[in-house]
Amino acid sequence: MPDTPLDRALRDLVDASAPGDADDRELPVAGTALVVRDGDAGVEVLLIQRPDKGSFASAWVFPGGKVEASDREGLPGDAAEEDVARRAAARETLEETGLVIQPAATLSLWDPPAGAKPRIRTWFFLAADPAGDLALAEGEVVGAEWVRPRDLLDRHARGEATLYPPTWVTLTAIADAPDFAALLVGVRFERFTTAARRGESGPMLLWPDDAEYAGDAPASAARHRLEVGSLPWVYTRAN
Repeated sequence: MPDTPLDRALRDLVDASAPGDADDRELPVAGTALVVRDGDAGVEVLLIQRPDKGSFASAWVFPGGKVEASDREGLPGDAAEEDVARRAAARETLEETGLVIQPAATLSLWDPPAGAKPRIRTWFFLAADPAGDLALAEGEVVGAEWVRPRDLLDRHARGEATLYPPTWVTLTAIADAPDFAALLVGVRFERFTTAARRGESGPMLLWPDDAEYAGDAPASAARHRLEVGSLPWVYTRAN
């Protein structure tokens, strides 16, 4: 397996024996936006590429970032974390791409596994393309593409693009949507509280509806996992 920063991080995660504290209020929180437009062959989504150093080195990600104090301005002190993260997703998208978006739906919440570096709880929001020109943040973004999800997943499978698991799973989930309207109607919020394990082919990530999630002997054949030991990654979800 190639020794990229992502590969090393995934290998390190297998030492975690539990998913960690999903409701830890001390964890940093982030908001991420899936900015989607209608294409001739289905939906297209905006991905930006991070620089080759730092967190998410060279990876293709959705615009987004950690909550800042300004995201809480004007909100009550007991404002829901989701509402604050939604503001962060819109602000970060503007800062990173120049697009002014209105997040339309909450798609998912990703809780990091124990041992993840950094550990950030991230909300994913769905937003329509506002049809503006892109203005990429210098130093934070080195490239941007409107891309069909399947095309980017194929590039990842060939080792031509770096994707992190939440991005990969999300692209897989939206890949067959014919247009934004259908995607919006079909949104079903899901929380991914992640545990890392070592499988026969290397590291794998599991979620609570997988029979082996808790680390005990499986009581059923239920599976919800992503095997990331080699390319192409294998996603299995079955009752």
